[in-house]
Amino acid sequence: MFTLKRTHTCGALRAADAGSTVNLNGWVEARRDHGGVLFVDLRDRYGKTQVVFRPESGAELLAQAQGLRAEFVLAVQGVVKARPAEAVKKGQLTGEIELEARKIEILNEAKVPPFEVTDDLNASDELRLKYRYLDLRRRPMQQNMITRHRIIAAFRESMDRQGFLDLDTPVLIKNTPGGARNFLVPSRLQAGNFFALAESPQIFKQLFQVAGIDRYFQVCKCFRDEDLRADRQPEFSQFDLEMSFVDESDVQAAVEDAVGNVFKKVLGVELKRPFPKMSYAEAMDKYGSDKPDIRFGMHLVDVSDLAKASAFRVFSEAVATGGVVKGLCVVGGGTMSRKDIDELTTWVKGVGAKGLVWLKGEGGTLGGGSAKNFTSAELSALRAKLAAKDGDLLLFVADEKGRCKVALGGLRTHLGAKLKLIKEGSWEPFWVEEFPMFEAGPEGRPQAKHHVFTSPKAEDLDFLEKDPLRVRARAYDLVLNGVELGGGSIRIHRKDVQRRVLAVIGLEESDIRDKFGFMLDAFDYGAPPHGGIALGVDRFVMLLLGLDTIRDVIPYPKTQKGQCLMQNAPSGVIPKQLDELHIALKPPPPAEEKKT
Repeated sequence: MFTLKRTHTCGALRAADAGSTVNLNGWVEARRDHGGVLFVDLRDRYGKTQVVFRPESGAELLAQAQGLRAEFVLAVQGVVKARPAEAVKKGQLTGEIELEARKIEILNEAKVPPFEVTDDLNASDELRLKYRYLDLRRRPMQQNMITRHRIIAAFRESMDRQGFLDLDTPVLIKNTPGGARNFLVPSRLQAGNFFALAESPQIFKQLFQVAGIDRYFQVCKCFRDEDLRADRQPEFSQFDLEMSFVDESDVQAAVEDAVGNVFKKVLGVELKRPFPKMSYAEAMDKYGSDKPDIRFGMHLVDVSDLAKASAFRVFSEAVATGGVVKGLCVVGGGTMSRKDIDELTTWVKGVGAKGLVWLKGEGGTLGGGSAKNFTSAELSALRAKLAAKDGDLLLFVADEKGRCKVALGGLRTHLGAKLKLIKEGSWEPFWVEEFPMFEAGPEGRPQAKHHVFTSPKAEDLDFLEKDPLRVRARAYDLVLNGVELGGGSIRIHRKDVQRRVLAVIGLEESDIRDKFGFMLDAFDYGAPPHGGIALGVDRFVMLLLGLDTIRDVIPYPKTQKGQCLMQNAPSGVIPKQLDELHIALKPPPPAEEKKT
């Protein structure tokens, strides 16, 4: 029987508690035998306390302690003793005391764990995920979970203060092919029909606005059956909100309050508000990315006007064939060796660029690299255009427009990290706005860049059918330190505009009716202007903790192959279950067929 229920946690006792009789419950982290005196470190999620078993406590108690091993679940009663000054463990919350044991109860024994449950873990990711419950006992992982909780709590606090209602939306929804690949759920009661797991609450949160719930939010689970990356999982969490009678600035102000509250409560950091704003066109032109890290400069500079008349064919031919030439100035980069520059050339080729042209500022002009291919006037013009000084390094990419921006933008980010240009502990959130409404799809047909419910800018409505790639969206992304935290938009609230947008992406009237008829019907009854956003919870936590993978901030994540190693899921089902669902399995294709 469990009688020694805890009076304190393993991180609570201090010198002021000396002389008190207390009960602690937790897991044995380590046991040490010092000549008949036993020391046991007992831990829970609040901390660790050293428990001491002395011979004078009795042979029976000492014998019990001798049998303790790592990860046994233990209840102990004892007297708090202050440590002598020379024995105080600095840096440990309970370092001023130890607990002299009087009674113990072994609540559960434990097998030898597959890895040692320590802060500095030496175990493979596969082993950690298979025994996730042990991995989660480790202090770093518990701190990650605590931070996750605090971030969500601070977000909720702001939403509540601003008058948002925390409401659920369905997880089992109608399957509407055409967006992200959905997980399908067969219906037993409706033979041959399927639900989809919601990839987003998008439609339902918009219907809340039609219903007059003018400020909605939730922390919700979303599901996408897509290939995984370090920052992507098949199921993930997002902060989701929607508001009525608003424009872009209203949604952004609400989000800034919530994000600001998170930083204040979790990191003790006051963010400057309002956050800066930048158009998509400016972001791509200056940074080569729609989610640039603005904590350092090194902007991309277009030199196509100089390059088109150059005798250097790499430059002039790129412009003549519809491409561009862009460069960036690495301040002080002139000290880089040829080997360093060759590595940068290899890097840009790895992201699809044809190569890298380099010049160094020296003697009041530009030298090195490809200097011999330019006239002195051209060298002076390039130096002036990039505001280069002696000792600086100029790097250029000449290529197709999109590839040039992506390659040089990626190189900028690479150099920012390599040259340590980013101030440690700095946070620079900002908004990227006015994204293209559409982009060219696989077969050349326009497809929505964000989603089909995003409103076009009013001044671009006339281009919807005749020049859709020219249309700008009332969309906005929140970017923080080079990471997209989330995206949102002002939505379409007029039925006629929504039909036009759906037709642009190739949906016939019958498809529109089948997939979105219930939503368009709702618009018939008065839909207010509205907008919202979704921010990735897992990515947010990962960024604030400075981690490289979201697996370390999700309690029970999947592997890169979308598997749960702990449960061995997904797994097969028995024939009876398939019969109930009216499903017959088709054998998987041979391995060779899969590759093609």
